[in-house]
Amino acid sequence: MNFNLTHRPRRIRNNPSLRELVKEQQLNHNDLVLPVFIADQADVPQNIESMPEVFRWPINLITSKIKECQDLGINTFAIFPHIDPSKRDSQGTEFLNPDSLAYQAAKEIKHSNKEVTLIGDLALDPYTSHGHDGIINNDKIVNNDATVKILAQGAILAAESGYDLVAPSDMMDGRINVIRNNLDKNNFQNTGILAYSAKFSSAYYGPFRDAIGSKQKNIIDKSTYQLSPSNFREAKRELELDFNEGADILMIKPAEPYLDVISYAKNNFNIPIAAFQVSGEYSRIWAAHLNGWLDLDACANESILSIKRAGADFILSYFAERIAKTF
Repeated sequence: MNFNLTHRPRRIRNNPSLRELVKEQQLNHNDLVLPVFIADQADVPQNIESMPEVFRWPINLITSKIKECQDLGINTFAIFPHIDPSKRDSQGTEFLNPDSLAYQAAKEIKHSNKEVTLIGDLALDPYTSHGHDGIINNDKIVNNDATVKILAQGAILAAESGYDLVAPSDMMDGRINVIRNNLDKNNFQNTGILAYSAKFSSAYYGPFRDAIGSKQKNIIDKSTYQLSPSNFREAKRELELDFNEGADILMIKPAEPYLDVISYAKNNFNIPIAAFQVSGEYSRIWAAHLNGWLDLDACANESILSIKRAGADFILSYFAERIAKTF
């Protein structure tokens, strides 16, 4: 039986080449940024149990690892340090040490390859003994303005070390304006700011805290500065504030649980929009794969494709290296 149908959408799905012809989104190397963990006092890559195939890289191997990824077509890297616990304190003072691990790594990488793009994380949680992203008051609340002052100082150290973009991931009020002014005042007008503008107080950050060694015995409550997962209007406000304060790129984190926020940002701000597919998003796919429930590569690709389709111009993902190998 044949129906008299005017519209048959399946006509353009009849064979693989036709499906490719009408494909609306396709991933490429320029969509991907690889987050890279670096380790203090290490000579070999350190395995991260909660993040399969992700390692902390020692300084002596970081340049060769970056080159290996560049050969796959990945040219942008976000650097995250695992600071030796003996160097952490309540004030995060190691963050302002110009010879600290993250600054050393940038100098090493840029010395061997000036073409690579480096993103430097601006947050105190890798450096504090308590695991929070800032300085804690006597009432155990993160002190906004004191933290911003330190982040602005760290932005200068990052720029001096060779980072092309500094990425404040702390969610303190007003920090984009202060960091921008401090960079400009110190003749770093060309150092950009990738703002973690809509960073949610998410349950998906656990494996990352394993990776940088900031995990505490009790779950760290960061809800006084990170966004509530229920609040869309508040996310829009944060995006607008960072845009107005001079951010060069706005980022949403996590990514897949907040595709609506990514879409809103893409449609309302005429600057690049980034998204961070965080450690928990990565590890849940891996866990399902290891249990035989899901196909690892197919799910990784579909997840990242959904983030791009929502509007992200580029995506920070621990799957970047694996996916780049398929292009």
